[in-house]
Amino acid sequence: MRRFVLFGIAGVVLPVMFFVAVINVANIANAVEYTSAESIAADKNKEIARDFKIQGEYKFKEKNNKEISGINIVAHGKGKFSIVAFGKGLPGDGWESGSRRAFANAVINGETLVMKNFEYENKDNNGKITRDKTDRIIHCKIEDGEILIPQKVEKNGKSIRENNNNNNEDTMTKVYRKSTTLGLKVPDGGIQLFLDGKSSDILLNPKVNESAKTLWSEVSTKPFERRPYTLHLEFLTSYMPDASGQGRSNSGVYIDESYECQILDSFGLEGLNNECGGFYQQAAPKLNMCYPPLQWQTYDIDFVPAKFENDGKKIANAKITVKHNGVLIHENFEPKHETPGRKKESPEPKGLYLQGHGNKVQFNNIWIKYKD
Repeated sequence: MRRFVLFGIAGVVLPVMFFVAVINVANIANAVEYTSAESIAADKNKEIARDFKIQGEYKFKEKNNKEISGINIVAHGKGKFSIVAFGKGLPGDGWESGSRRAFANAVINGETLVMKNFEYENKDNNGKITRDKTDRIIHCKIEDGEILIPQKVEKNGKSIRENNNNNNEDTMTKVYRKSTTLGLKVPDGGIQLFLDGKSSDILLNPKVNESAKTLWSEVSTKPFERRPYTLHLEFLTSYMPDASGQGRSNSGVYIDESYECQILDSFGLEGLNNECGGFYQQAAPKLNMCYPPLQWQTYDIDFVPAKFENDGKKIANAKITVKHNGVLIHENFEPKHETPGRKKESPEPKGLYLQGHGNKVQFNNIWIKYKD
């Protein structure tokens, strides 16, 4: 009996290429922003909850294949999804930047998720990266909203495998990853800026979500006493299926109020410098470690300030190391200049700024620890 050969992405390493989403969703300015699972459940349109439950990270192991593939399923509203499949696992858990990927889109048809319009990254003999299109179509039965069982695979208009016995040997199972630094306690000598609804007086005019005991963006702090330091914070992006790009749960961490590390719902995207974990126009993250929206994430940041002469001339760039959900995405990154939109880099210590950008990103467990 032939087994399913669904994604065909295992074992091949390729240089990374920029990902353009298969589904082109407009950036809708008035898109509904869901800030909790309860707000999704309360929506009278039950398609919202259905799509949210399907969206997420999946792991998939084909029968007789030792390797586990990772899958991102991203909701775009009204039963439409985009899909990224990763060879050897999910980003930060087996898949490395440059390994092969497949892309597709999907629609819901009754109790079935239909994946189609597949594109595969390939490298030709000259090392050029291309995408090969195929008319492969995969029909997956949806069980409990978050388990996908392939029922039929079509190629070139013909069925190449049917799961007539309804077995689950090739099941795609949803996983909920947790950052290794989520809930990390402030170390001895550190300063807790915010935790579970309680704010330090270092925060300026904090707006607390009383029901969840979280901190809403936008907020800033008083200048910190000194630098360098380690910063830990946890954030929660909203679910906005009808929005895209910069309109999808946008915020940012302005380190020293000068250098912005982006916060954005970039789940399933390439990981560019204007997406989550990026420094705008200066540095993209090594990996897109963005979890799905409404799933807590972490930044752990080591910051060393730029050096200046007495006359104000800069003689050395700042150095910034960032771990996103416990995975290194920047190591000693040296920004050449400040990020537009806040304060210029300078010799004087400044504070922290969590950008608003019109969205309701939530924060918790924010602390700093000065370095000796």
